[in-house]
Amino acid sequence: MTIQLPTPKIDPSPSSSAPLVDPFGRAIKYLRVSVTDRCDFRCVYCMAEEMTFLPKAELLTLEELDRLCSAFVRYGVGKLRLTGGEPLVRRDVMTLIRSLSRHLGTGALEELTLTTNGSQLARHAEDLAACGVRRINVSLDTLDPAKFLAITRWGKFDKVMDGIAAAKAAGIKIKINAVALKGVNDDEFDSLIRWCGENGHDLTLIEVMPMGDIGGEDRLDQYLPLSQVRADLARRWTLTETDYATGGPARYVRVEETGGRLGFITPLTHNFCESCNRVRLTCTGTLYMCLGQDDAADLRTPLRSDRSDAALEAAIREAILRKPKGHDFFIDRRHMQPAVARHMSVTGG
Repeated sequence: MTIQLPTPKIDPSPSSSAPLVDPFGRAIKYLRVSVTDRCDFRCVYCMAEEMTFLPKAELLTLEELDRLCSAFVRYGVGKLRLTGGEPLVRRDVMTLIRSLSRHLGTGALEELTLTTNGSQLARHAEDLAACGVRRINVSLDTLDPAKFLAITRWGKFDKVMDGIAAAKAAGIKIKINAVALKGVNDDEFDSLIRWCGENGHDLTLIEVMPMGDIGGEDRLDQYLPLSQVRADLARRWTLTETDYATGGPARYVRVEETGGRLGFITPLTHNFCESCNRVRLTCTGTLYMCLGQDDAADLRTPLRSDRSDAALEAAIREAILRKPKGHDFFIDRRHMQPAVARHMSVTGG
């Protein structure tokens, strides 16, 4: 049975259309929304194997997530990315995606997209395309099925491959995200570049981010500087600088031998804070103005206290004025604790 979200009946008069601008003059154009902290994988760099997830009663309803996202769209956010955990394991999440797609129809929203582990793509790809989703990120750190199981702990490689194929068949452009893990997949970057080129996918390599207790794993042992990776790749591939940008933090080069794009996300070796136009909303209505800082704003209370959205707008604008200049990520032997205590799955990958 298809569930239809009611269009929120909100009095628009208290809300202005003035754009959101932080203290450093950066216009906030990009909202990443974690619709759930749950995931059907337990990737070794992201989660402990035995995770304690939020009680379902603490999560915003799909209607509330729609209302919050729609408020940000009114204030000038042009890109919405749904994340998790794994967003497609949220019950009836397609109802939310269908509802948010109305903003694509009006032109208020430029892009509606998501980041996924691919496990649920085979059954949702056609619906996603029908909702106007034109591009997605798929997290895939290896092309080796045995290694894939070791990294994800619970993941099924063939199921993810089927999902990627279904998304491609539905006309959705795919970018593969691979976390660079020293001694784990650092021998596969050439294979990933070649495979992505053959299949028409872009590829982005990501440094390990020091977030949350991952259950005995040492992130310093996992950490591989992408400056080192890029220098190594340049010995075998012709990497040409480009000005291509998706609104996210990756810096892209063109791989001349394949014609594909290769991105690098480097929060540690070269942070991307100076151009950050992003904020992150959790499934409980908490807004994080920076991935690498703990300061946050409660949007659930004003959301539920005032149907006019006046209190919500005031809370959003006050929060944006607290957005810091940059994050505090670091990994070294003196700082063995994560830079921030929350897991990436809480804030949204």
